[in-house]
Order: sequence, then C-alpha cells, then structure tokens
Amino acid sequence: MPEPSMEMWIEITDQFYLKTDFPNCVGAVDGKHIRCINPRKGGSNFFNYKKFYSIILMAVANANHSFVAIDVGAYGKGGDSVVFRNSPLGKKLYLDCLNLPPPRCLPKNPQPFVIVGDEAFKLSTNLLRPYPARELNATKL
Repeated sequence: MPEPSMEMWIEITDQFYLKTDFPNCVGAVDGKHIRCINPRKGGSNFFNYKKFYSIILMAVANANHSFVAIDVGAYGKGGDSVVFRNSPLGKKLYLDCLNLPPPRCLPKNPQPFVIVGDEAFKLSTNLLRPYPARELNATKL
C-alpha cells in the first residue's frame, strides 16, 4: 500500500471535516487481533491478553472507512501503542516524517494535522487520544 502523499492527506482531512466537523484529522487508527494457530517455536509471543493466539493488524482509516495505511503481522502479545510505535507509519509519525501538511489555522492559531486513536496510543503532536478516564473524577466530568 503506497504511503499517502501530502495531497492525499489533505483530501482525507476534507472528508473528515465534511462528515464529522472535526478539522485537521487525517485518519483514525486502531489495532485488531487476528486469531491464528500458534506457530512452531512461537512460545508466548502470539498469546494475547484476550487469551488466544493472534497476530495484530494495525490500520489507519479515512472518513469513508477505507484503509490508508496498514501494518500486519506483529505478535499478538503486543499492545496497540507498542505495535503502532514500531510500525513504519508509527515511526514516521513520531519522528515527524510522515509527509503531513504543515499546521493550518483554526481559525487564528496554526494547529497540526492529526490521527485520532484510543487511550492505548501515546499522545503526540500528530496523534490525539482521549483524556485518560482513570484520571477523571465526578467533578472533572
């Protein structure tokens, strides 16, 4: 799968904005465990927290639910954050080498283009995640 160009990221961003009113979003990332038979000499590498053997599919999808980037084959024991960080896409994202467009004003201050993920992912300039629920109490909600 070819890496998206800057023009493609902008098209994806425009699609997200039209569908969700969320600006500067270039994709949504998550991982999925794909059940497999434990390979010979696989040991516990493929055994995941859900108590079955798997490999991990990590993917970024656009606003139309189509994949724009995938990485498949990581050990099932790995968590989303580690698998993404070690994937080619994750490495480029965290090193700021992903060919994302420069920040765009919203409406006055420049804001970076971002991928959204769940709590499992490491927060960075170009990856947004929810505020950790474990750190919220009734008064903060």
